[in-house]
Amino acid sequence: MFGTQKSQRRRIAHKRLVGFGAVVLSLLAASAAAADGLDEELERLSAEVGSHSERVFALEQKVLHPANTRLAVFLTLQSRDALDLDSVELFVNGQPVASHLYSRRERTSLERGGIQQLFTGNLENGEHELKTVITARSADDDFVRRESTHRFRKRPGVLRLQMSLEARAPDYEPRVSFLEWE
Repeated sequence: MFGTQKSQRRRIAHKRLVGFGAVVLSLLAASAAAADGLDEELERLSAEVGSHSERVFALEQKVLHPANTRLAVFLTLQSRDALDLDSVELFVNGQPVASHLYSRRERTSLERGGIQQLFTGNLENGEHELKTVITARSADDDFVRRESTHRFRKRPGVLRLQMSLEARAPDYEPRVSFLEWE
């Protein structure tokens, strides 16, 4: 009598454990199915966020860099063998906007007719002043530093300015000229 009561309790406990295990397994199966649904939902939301990010980036570019306020300044050499360009500094309305030290390779590229984009930025419409400081070695081995200013009127739309450097014999004095590109 005493031994059978203990084994009955064990059987009842075992049946409860098996029942509890079955409930846990069914819950796990249900949660796995729910996890699959969550994975699909997560992928969909991730794609949606990516799409929104692209649209926000495009709007940012329109706001930060609108085409009707853009200014671009380019550099060319007219006298290709008269100047060994060392550096160029660019100021718009007294504020420094660009500075560049030239390597041998960049100088060679400019001497072969290359065009360098010195600056691209936004500028409100109206009157402005562009100042440039050029340092170079002339063909007669003199080290020169020249400042040049150019006043211009910015109108709606993109403004492209070409800054040309020239130094002619016999004095090889550098001259800077500006031309608005159409």
